Amino acid sequence: MAQLHNRISRKELKEKILNDPTPRTTISFYCYFKIEDPEVFRNTLYKDLKEIGVLGRIYVAQEGINAQISATTGNLETFRAYLYAIEPLNGIRLNIAVDDDGKSFFVLDVKVRKKIVADGIDDPAFDMQNKGRYVDATQMNELMQQEGTVVIDMRNHYEYEVGHFENALEIPSDTFREQLPMAVNMMKADKDKNIIMYCTGGIRCEKASAYMLHQGFKNVFHLEGGIINYARQIKENGLDSKFIGKNFVFDERLGERITPDIIAQCHQCGKPADTHVNCVNDACHLLFIQCDECKEKMKGTCSDDCLNFIELPAEKQKELRSGIDKGRNVFNKSKVLKPNASRK
Repeated sequence: MAQLHNRISRKELKEKILNDPTPRTTISFYCYFKIEDPEVFRNTLYKDLKEIGVLGRIYVAQEGINAQISATTGNLETFRAYLYAIEPLNGIRLNIAVDDDGKSFFVLDVKVRKKIVADGIDDPAFDMQNKGRYVDATQMNELMQQEGTVVIDMRNHYEYEVGHFENALEIPSDTFREQLPMAVNMMKADKDKNIIMYCTGGIRCEKASAYMLHQGFKNVFHLEGGIINYARQIKENGLDSKFIGKNFVFDERLGERITPDIIAQCHQCGKPADTHVNCVNDACHLLFIQCDECKEKMKGTCSDDCLNFIELPAEKQKELRSGIDKGRNVFNKSKVLKPNASRK
């Protein structure tokens, strides 16, 4: 029977990829389409992608597929041919990373989920086929110059913090399911305006555009392929970038540089910085922004508590970590981090 799950430790796999000089390319893609049996689809996908050396994170649900992967660069056409042989995915747009060393993923995870994007929508009349109009980079730039156009960022606060489109509205929430009704409420007095929604790779803003139409809005657009595709198009076509800063990505890189602008600050000292890191304390792993100086001073930790923790003997650390549920440990405005100051 084919192996349908990884059996090697993630630490071993990470060391293997980091030491492997074979060029790899990071790719993301998604597609909303009906999958009758997600578990069967998932098992076939895992077996076939593992055979051609694909790594990454893939979610499968009855509503479709959402994937961020890396493949050996020399094997890209094999991967593309395999994907396009699946009828609903034939010709699907593949977002190629713009700032990539190929070390984005170290293991292949294919998981079945209730939805590929958790949205909180339970209205049976909601239809993903009735979605907003796509805009490419040229159209995005042109629409942004028109009076009355509203640009809405459908990402989380920590993504918006390091980079966003000029004058884009931030929906102040940490979850997409909360952002959808918030976006409707924020725009209810401007239903006739042009509304452009965007996200990292297109999957969230595509669903958001369908939700806005479902709520009675008329002139709704969404950025095709998200920021990743926009960055590629402006580079290929010599366009001015209306996106400023860095694009947060959900892999080991934690960001793609789009423009040289640094619009965020170190969460510890306040100096300009936009490098996201996870606290090196295995009992914490807080996602936060840290400059190089604080990284050296704090040894990659987010607080004095964590700095003291990592200096404990390994066995003591293991004992203290037992039973800890870190949950969704992300820096937000309620937290204040400073070198040599505890995080509560």
